[in-house]
Amino acid sequence: MSKAHINLCFIIFLYLSSEIFISANSQEQEDWCIANSIMDNDRLLNNINYACSKIDCGIILKGGSCYDPNTPLNHASVAMNLYYQAQGRHKRDCYFEGSGLITITDPSYGSCKFQYRK
Repeated sequence: MSKAHINLCFIIFLYLSSEIFISANSQEQEDWCIANSIMDNDRLLNNINYACSKIDCGIILKGGSCYDPNTPLNHASVAMNLYYQAQGRHKRDCYFEGSGLITITDPSYGSCKFQYRK
């Protein structure tokens, strides 16, 4: 195979890949950031502290709509999602040193509504 043929194949591949990427992004699928359930409580508490130093986490405080269940996993998921949404829903903003997961299933429950921003 000649170099020109390989280069042409690569250019076609890039073009087709970009079309798929643009098409997928234009659908604006809803997504949320949640805490990975296998993380230890120290990691989750660090995530809560970090996220809540950047955004308002009042809904996970006592009396807030997402206070119950009062667990580090639940509070971290809410706080991490608030941060993720506020930052523009970029994958890097749900990383949290490998402890964040992006889900397309709305994690809201009862009166606790996980925020979603377009």
